[in-house]
Amino acid sequence: MHSCEKANDEEISNAYRRLSRMYHPDKHTDPQRKKEAEILFSKTKKAYEDPHLRAIYDNLGTAGLETQGWEIVQRTKTPQEIRAEYEQLARDREERRIQHRTNPKSSITMNINATELFNSYDDESPYYDLRDLVGLPHIEISGMSINQSIEAPLTTRDTAIFSGNLSSQNGTGHGGVNCCVRRVLSEKGWGEIEFGAGNGVNLSLKGFRNFSRGFFGNGSIIGHFTPTGVRLGTVATLANQLDKHTVGYLTWKTGMQSGMSTMIIRDTSKSHIVCSLYFGIPHTYCALSFTRKLPERETKFKITGKAGTFGAILEYGAERKVSRHSSLGATMSIGVPTGVILKIRLHRATQTYATSILLCEELLPAPVIYGTVIPIVGWLALQKLIIQPYLKQQKQKELQKQREANRSSIHSDSLFLHFVAYGYVTETLIVIYIPVFHIELKKCCF
Repeated sequence: MHSCEKANDEEISNAYRRLSRMYHPDKHTDPQRKKEAEILFSKTKKAYEDPHLRAIYDNLGTAGLETQGWEIVQRTKTPQEIRAEYEQLARDREERRIQHRTNPKSSITMNINATELFNSYDDESPYYDLRDLVGLPHIEISGMSINQSIEAPLTTRDTAIFSGNLSSQNGTGHGGVNCCVRRVLSEKGWGEIEFGAGNGVNLSLKGFRNFSRGFFGNGSIIGHFTPTGVRLGTVATLANQLDKHTVGYLTWKTGMQSGMSTMIIRDTSKSHIVCSLYFGIPHTYCALSFTRKLPERETKFKITGKAGTFGAILEYGAERKVSRHSSLGATMSIGVPTGVILKIRLHRATQTYATSILLCEELLPAPVIYGTVIPIVGWLALQKLIIQPYLKQQKQKELQKQREANRSSIHSDSLFLHFVAYGYVTETLIVIYIPVFHIELKKCCF
């Protein structure tokens, strides 16, 4: 008899009955052994009843069953495909473990001045250059900022956080580094001390406390040491869970920026609403933001209004998930005295890339229309020329793999018919058993 890598149904059933008797919880009296037997008994039962799990177990053993994140594994997948998927999941799991441990975060923000796109040309100006001769507008990067932070767990209760930032605005730049240590004091709170250096020396103490269910608060004392003196400031916030979806916040600030604000946030599966009111120096304002969520389309639409002693701003935009870990959004900001600004934001995992384009310093209809239409046309072109072809290509690859697997299965069935016919001619009986990968030949005489 020729033995193969895979067992037939009878052998699988016998092995399942044997393992079930061995690992049945009632067979063990020791509590620790009984607990381990329950886990093994459950795994054995799942692997026997589910053909998808059986396909994983046949090729990878218990390590495959313990791996999370499997796509639906069909029995028509080859062992090489199952192992390749397992190795990919292992790499993803290790990457997630490292990211979860260090929690790296980064953001890059760029400011672009494109006001000349909508400014009329001054014929009386005595200055001109090559751009004036060919009619090219002058667009410049007026500012950029980069922020990066990572976490380093020291103990089960202590975590160190390192962060740094660099920024430049109109040719003037500055930066800083910060190091903070956070300690979990109890299940209800934590404390944090932070030290930073950049434009002077910063030292701050922060704390969080959960007073009761749905009622919590945090506070901080901040000191900024410069050659001209020391500036102190405090921030304190109290929050209360008003209902299942609503939280209210009350914040006090003193020192560097004095003021008091109240905020109500309501978040549901379909919408996100933020209402805030701020009284302080140098400005007082109120703001209202509404976000409409479309989970089935992985899209969000947002509109925000803000008005106060500084002026007024109206913002509207949309955000769309473009891949498993990435989302792309665009927002139009129309305000006095800020002007017309187009904001584009790409968020991928823990990285954020943002661009703010100043289209016009005045409220004119042309920049508003162009700033609204161009992102929509750009998104449609991106989806039509890049995203959809890529997804279609990936789908075709999956279909091709499925066809090859089905062709292999059909070929195995044709082998069965061929060998049976050959058996009658040569007075030899050949029995072929095909779960998917397994072909077992038995030869005996009549």
